[in-house]
Amino acid sequence: MAEIEEQLKELPDSPGVYLMKNKSREIIYVGKAKSLRNRVRSYFRKGNHTYKNTILIRHIDDFNYIVTDTEVEAYILEANLIKKYNPKFNIRLKDDKSYPYLKITTQDDFPRIFKTRIVKKDGNKYFGPYADVDAIYKTIDLLKDIFKLRTCKKEIIAGKPESRPCLNFHINKCSGPCIGEISKEEYRRDIELIADFLAGRQGNLIKLVTEKMEETAANQEYEKAAFYRDGRKALKEMARQQKIITGDDGNRDVMAIATEPESDTACAQILIVRHGRLIGQDYILLEGAADTEEEELLSSFITQYYTQNQDIPEEILTYQRPVNQNKLKEFLSSQKGFKVRLHYPEKGEKKRLTDMARRNAEQNLKRSLIKKRYQQEKSAKELSQLQEYLELENKPFHIEGFDISNIQGTDTVASLVVFKHGEPAKDQYRRFKIKTVSGPDDFASMKEVIKRRYSRILEEGRKLPDLILIDGGKGQLSVAVEVLDKLGLAQLDIIGLAKREEEVFLPDRYEPVILPVNSPGLHLLQRVRDEAHRFAVNYHRKLRSRRLTHSMLDQIPGVGPSRRKSLLEHFGSLAEIRSASIEKLTEVSGISDATAEKIYNYLQEHVKPG
Repeated sequence: MAEIEEQLKELPDSPGVYLMKNKSREIIYVGKAKSLRNRVRSYFRKGNHTYKNTILIRHIDDFNYIVTDTEVEAYILEANLIKKYNPKFNIRLKDDKSYPYLKITTQDDFPRIFKTRIVKKDGNKYFGPYADVDAIYKTIDLLKDIFKLRTCKKEIIAGKPESRPCLNFHINKCSGPCIGEISKEEYRRDIELIADFLAGRQGNLIKLVTEKMEETAANQEYEKAAFYRDGRKALKEMARQQKIITGDDGNRDVMAIATEPESDTACAQILIVRHGRLIGQDYILLEGAADTEEEELLSSFITQYYTQNQDIPEEILTYQRPVNQNKLKEFLSSQKGFKVRLHYPEKGEKKRLTDMARRNAEQNLKRSLIKKRYQQEKSAKELSQLQEYLELENKPFHIEGFDISNIQGTDTVASLVVFKHGEPAKDQYRRFKIKTVSGPDDFASMKEVIKRRYSRILEEGRKLPDLILIDGGKGQLSVAVEVLDKLGLAQLDIIGLAKREEEVFLPDRYEPVILPVNSPGLHLLQRVRDEAHRFAVNYHRKLRSRRLTHSMLDQIPGVGPSRRKSLLEHFGSLAEIRSASIEKLTEVSGISDATAEKIYNYLQEHVKPG
C-alpha cells in the first residue's frame, strides 16, 4: 500500500478518467471525475462505502489515470474505455452492438441506398438506428423495386455515360443512370422522396406511387399497375406502423430504466420518435447494475449509448432524472454539434411517453430474466451431465475449444473459443497464425497453439480453464496432452471430440466415451467444437483472400508494397479498388495519373467483378 499512498499524493486536481486494476493487472473499473485527486482518494479512505464499492476496493491493487481538459472529454473517454475493457465492476451494455442505419449517398450524382452500421460525418444522409434488421432489408428492396435504384458500387458521373449497362438494366431492375437513361435531376427527385419517407414524412411518396399506379392502369399496363398497387399497400403498412405519437413534428428519444430487486441486470428502453412518429424501439440490458440507483444507471447508459450512436435527436425525454444532468447536456451537445435538450417531464403528453417507455422496460426486463433463468437451468443440466459422463472433478464452467484450419497446407491458422456457463464468451476468442509448421501438419500445429496459449496464461497468472476441448481424435489429443505435461499442467482436464461418430476421447482411456445422442452434455460439446471450427475457417478465408489480393496487386506494373498498402487502406478491398474510377484512384497517396490508369486498365482486364 506504500506505493499507492505515494501515487495518491501526486494525483492532480483536474478532470479525467481513472482505471482500477487487480493483482493480475486486469482493469476492473473505469470511472470519471471532476477532480481526480478527490475522487480516487475517496476509494482509499475509511467511510460509508456502498456494498458494491466495498467489494471493488477489496480487489484494487493498483490504478492509473488519464487527465482531460474538461469533464465532457472525461465522459466520452470513460464510455470508450468501458467499451474497450469491459470492466467487471462497471455498468455495462450487455447487448454491446452497433446499430443498423439506412445510408443514402447524397454526395454521389446518382445516390445509392444501403444498410450500414458505421455512421460518419461525410455529408451523406443516415436514417435510424433500427432495431429490426429484417424491416431494413424489406424497406430497401421495396424502394429499389419502385424506383429502380442502382445497386452497383461504381462511380457514375452525370454527363459521362458508359457504353453499356449491367444486367439489372436489361431485366428492368435499374433505371440505367450509367448510360444516361435517367437524368441526375429526375433520379435525385426520387431520392428526396425516399429521404422524406424515411424521415417520417410519408405523404408525398405514397401520392407519387398512387399516381404511377393510376397512370399505368389508364395506359392498360396492368402488370406495372399491380406492382405499384402492391408497393402502395406496403408503404401504407409501413406508415401505419410508424405510429403518430406526438402532436408536434419533433425528433426525440424517450428513455427509461427498469430494475429488479436482487438482480445484477437492469433494462434500458428507448423509444425512437422522428417527426412526431414512433418509428422504432429497442431495449438494452445492463450488467453490473446491483446496488446502483436507477438515476445513476440512466446517466451511465446515456453516456455509453450516445458514444456509440451518432443519431442524437434535438430532445431526449427520461423517466428518471439522471445524475449529473447538466454535464450530460454538455456531453450530448458536444457529440451532436448543437444544443440538445435533456428533459424529465412530470406531466402532459411527454410524461405519457416516458411512462410508456418505463412499462416497456419493465416487461422486457421480466422476459429477459425468465430467459436467463431457463438458460441457467439448461446450462446447469449440461454441465452436470458432462461432469458425470467424463468423470470430471469439477463442473466445466469454463471451456476452451481449439481447431486447426488450412487448405492444401497454406495459411494454416488455429482458433480458440471460450464458453462460460454454457454460453460463448466472444470477447475472449483468439486467433493464431501458425508460425513453426510448414505444410498440412495438424498435429504439429495443434502442439504449437496449445503451447502458446497456456505458456502465456501461466506467465500472466490468469485463471486456467476447467476443460479443454480439441477438435479431433486421439492423435490431436495426444500432442496436446504432451504439451500440457511439459508445462506442468497435467492436472487440466482435456478431451478430443471426433466428428464422424461424435466420439469423446480422454487421455487415460483407450476406448472413447460415447455420450447419448440426445444428451444436453453432448450438445454443449458440439456447440463448442462447431464454434471453434467456424471461427478457424472464417479466419483462414480472410487470410487467404488477403494473400490473393496482395498477390494480384503486386502483379500490377508500378505497384509495390507501399502503394499496395495505400490502396488497401484507402479502399478496403480488391473489389472496391476495381470499381473505382481513375479519378478516385489518383486520390490515393502516392498514385499518379499514369499509375492510376495502369491500375484501372489491369484490374478491368484481369479481375472479374463481384
